[in-house]
Amino acid sequence: MEFETKMEQGCQGDEQTWAAGKFCQVSGRNQEKSKLCDPKKALQRYLYNRMGYWSDWSIPILITAAAGFLYITALLILALCHIAVGQQMNLHWLHKIGLMATLVVTVVTMSSIAQLWDDEWEMVVISMQATAPFLHIGALAAVTALSWLIAGQFARTEKATSQMLIFTAYFAVVAALYLVPLTVSSPCIMEKKNLGPKPAIIGHRGAPMLAPENTLMSFQKAVEQKTYGVQADVVISYDGVPFLMHDETLRRTTNVEDVFPELAYKHSYMFNWTDLERLNAGEWFLKSDPFWTAGSLSDSDYLEAANQSVCKLADMLQIAKDNTSVILNFQDLPRDHPYYSTYINITLQTILESGIQQQAVMWLPNTERQLVRQIAPGFQQTSDIKADAERLRDKGIKQLNLRYTKVTSEDIREYTAANLSVNLYVVNEPWLFSILWCAGVQSVTSDSSQILSKVPFPVWLMPPDEYNLIWITADLISFTIIVGVFIFQNYHMIRWRLGSIRTYNPEQIMLSAAVRKSSRDVKIMKEKLIFSEINNGVENADELSLCSENGYSNEGVAPMDHRDMKLRMD
Repeated sequence: MEFETKMEQGCQGDEQTWAAGKFCQVSGRNQEKSKLCDPKKALQRYLYNRMGYWSDWSIPILITAAAGFLYITALLILALCHIAVGQQMNLHWLHKIGLMATLVVTVVTMSSIAQLWDDEWEMVVISMQATAPFLHIGALAAVTALSWLIAGQFARTEKATSQMLIFTAYFAVVAALYLVPLTVSSPCIMEKKNLGPKPAIIGHRGAPMLAPENTLMSFQKAVEQKTYGVQADVVISYDGVPFLMHDETLRRTTNVEDVFPELAYKHSYMFNWTDLERLNAGEWFLKSDPFWTAGSLSDSDYLEAANQSVCKLADMLQIAKDNTSVILNFQDLPRDHPYYSTYINITLQTILESGIQQQAVMWLPNTERQLVRQIAPGFQQTSDIKADAERLRDKGIKQLNLRYTKVTSEDIREYTAANLSVNLYVVNEPWLFSILWCAGVQSVTSDSSQILSKVPFPVWLMPPDEYNLIWITADLISFTIIVGVFIFQNYHMIRWRLGSIRTYNPEQIMLSAAVRKSSRDVKIMKEKLIFSEINNGVENADELSLCSENGYSNEGVAPMDHRDMKLRMD
């Protein structure tokens, strides 16, 4: 998971974490935030406070899942090979233990993910919107290819009930796949003429893939990328200076443990600016390389990143004031902070003195909105709470800043119709950017502004008529192939049932329908057929003897010789 996914879920304000999994009490400036935090978030914060860094648990989870998937895939391929040659697959006891272990690990892992990152399940819906049309074609091709094995197994099965079960189960799956597109809904299945303008890109804490987050270099890189705006997290120091820092402590993004080891666990707003100036805010980026991009920096950029310091709000505004908008978020201060009651005024004064146009400022905090409107009426009032469009308009909200999993295409259309602009965060991948573009989003906040700025068009866009044509054509081709395979594999049985070769006995029918490769089953059927016809020959000889005794001639009829039988079989 990305860093912001974990950190932005944390509780704001003065917290007291009791232990892992227990509740944390919040006493922030906003009374509506005085509540018990989610135990899952408390656990994440507890681990961070103990380890000093945010652990990306998704990597070991993905590695474990990939290993289990490859193991099961290998066994599945082996099973299909056995079916193809008409043999039964007998699993070794080690493989049985391996399958059970994989099942247990999968259940435990999915349960853990559901508990810790339950909001990430909403990502599945968005992923399906981006991939469902292509997954449908792939699944259709796979099921069609399996028809050869299914038809062969159908032909080798002796009991009619078993044949009916195989036939019904397979064709139920096929029919379901044929009808799946009726449930597929993707924003990118639309006419090209209905595609809206490309969403504006807002740099998340600057350009954090190219420079340390919330530093002057990061915001300068974002401006160089010609982003529409930048997003920053504002904190007030203990002596009243607004500066930029996302985390509540300085441990992740500065060298506070080296300079002030005794103060490493203190909140950032408990430091004076004179102390904050002494900290390095860039070396961590080069050491931890959070986006695996530090190695691609030029020598000059590498040296500049290594010497970054904590950034003042005023310095960032000087970079952004000409052609860039800003989204400002704040950390709530505790009641015992010297500027608890005036930090909004201090921040407003800093913004207005910077010379940035008021229309370029998107004010996110819900605190003191009425005061902000009086002092800076030009600010774009922005909310991070999803609500009814009419209710938001009544409160004077002009923009929404939401996580991309919290809104649907219908929500975006509703907000757009109410003249409310929607910004979604944090969008880093071109495929996700494309889906949101098709959905009509006005802007996105991104860590990868340098990548999304080069996306000229959605990754894919398909008119509904074209999609329907591909769907129906693929279904018809698949159905034709499956019917042809079943007829070919069961040709002799079909002829027998139609009455054209009624003289075949059951062994002959099964032998003719079996695969032509050498196998134990085929040999057994050959032996059955040989002995069956020999016995028939002996019975015929006895009958002819009886006939001769009754005066009938048997000159033209003789029992079949064993060698003739063998030649027939060969």
